[in-house]
Formats: sequence, C-alpha cells, structure tokens
Amino acid sequence: MSAVDTRNVSRDSLFLFAELVVDGQADGAKVKVRNLSAGGMMAEGALATARGDRVTVTLRNVGNVRGVVAWVQGNRFGVAFDTEVDPLLARPAVKTGESASPRYTRPIGAGGSGQGMRAI
Repeated sequence: MSAVDTRNVSRDSLFLFAELVVDGQADGAKVKVRNLSAGGMMAEGALATARGDRVTVTLRNVGNVRGVVAWVQGNRFGVAFDTEVDPLLARPAVKTGESASPRYTRPIGAGGSGQGMRAI
C-alpha cells in the first residue's frame, strides 16, 4: 500500500503514551500516540527520526510492534507497522457503574453510600 493509499484507512484518534526504540539506538523514548490504525500510527515526540528508520513501538495491551518511519514533519512522524494490530486493544477500558465518574460529579444520593436525601 502506498502512502497515498493509506489516507483512506480508518484511524482511531486517541492520546496515549508508547515507548519507541529506533534500531541501532541504545535507548528508547516515550512518544505521544495521536492516532492509531491496524497498519500504523502517528506519534509525536522529541526523538530524532528519519524516513526509513526501522523502529519498535511498545503499545499498551498490544506489546512490541515493528515498523518503519513513513514520514516526518517537525516533531510528528508516521510509523507503518510490519504486521497489523488491533487498535482497540490499546484503548483504556471504559469504566462503568459507580466508579465510572468521581463521587463529586454524581448527584446527591447517587452512588454507594446508601444515604440519599431524607425528608424532614
């Protein structure tokens, strides 16, 4: 798939951190993942990358993914993965039930204390 062909691929906009290591460099760096698809991602970070660099990205709940830097623009760059991933796995779980929102944002009487408003 050429770079032009990938513009129609569905992307999942999100904000999460990932560890990225450029082949041949001893240390990795934390990058911000701005969007993620099965075939690649856009990341942002203070990391010296160049088009064609081979990289390994560690994504939460996905693990290590190998790829190549497809483009660089300022501190943002795109990575084309060698193998497809499930981008939904990297998303944080959505909380449900009582713990879904902080107690101070719930209406009075809602949530686990069992004490609602009393009639006087």
